[in-house]
Amino acid sequence: MSVSKKKVSTNKNKLNFEQSLAELDDLVTHMEQGELTLEETLKSFERGIELNKMCQKALDEAEQRVRILTEKEDDKFEVAPFEENDQ
Repeated sequence: MSVSKKKVSTNKNKLNFEQSLAELDDLVTHMEQGELTLEETLKSFERGIELNKMCQKALDEAEQRVRILTEKEDDKFEVAPFEENDQ
């Protein structure tokens, strides 16, 4: 089945990072299957670009928040590598 119109018309401003990433992953999967028409592929690509920008913006904002939270008293940042917890 083609990418649903519901997903394409989802309100962009209400998606959080995880929702945007999941929708982007879904779009990529559908596009890789090669079953979409040219028009559907172009619309999916356009939506994918929008979602990518939204995800990048969310990551940039999160990085900025982390920097603010880790700011030292002397106004210098302590940058430490992110340690991922095994779940």
